[in-house]
Amino acid sequence: MDLSKILSISGRPGLYRVVSQAKNAVIVESLIDQKRFPAFGNEKMSSLEEISIFTTGEDLPLKDVLRILYEKLEGKESVDPKSAPEVLQEFFLGIVPEYDRERVYASDVKKVLMWYNLLLTNQFLDFSEEAEKKEEKEEKPVKKTSPRKVAKKS
Repeated sequence: MDLSKILSISGRPGLYRVVSQAKNAVIVESLIDQKRFPAFGNEKMSSLEEISIFTTGEDLPLKDVLRILYEKLEGKESVDPKSAPEVLQEFFLGIVPEYDRERVYASDVKKVLMWYNLLLTNQFLDFSEEAEKKEEKEEKPVKKTSPRKVAKKS
């Protein structure tokens, strides 16, 4: 799952997929209604790859939060993001128990759950590649190399 091509644009609802690069803008496509438009440099755009959630320890990348959500919900949609803030925070606490309750607001939880549902609907949540890469790393034996002898030039 490559979240580097999925953007959140400040002031616009939903998520956007990068389609192309123009001279002074990025052409994006809405994941909600599939309409395309240019997003200019003066708009605040964040790639989902760059976003992380505050925790009591080290920050947790959004990609990991989405993977945990997907596994715990068994590939089904989450609770309604329009639920009461207390319901959303209680649900999120079950997903990411170590999230920082003082710095992660109910609106942030709502946004993460809305994004999860949107990515799930548009079939962007595919964690099979990561599982395969992880298995390959575990299976590959470490090669021991001997130091090469370097001949001195006279």
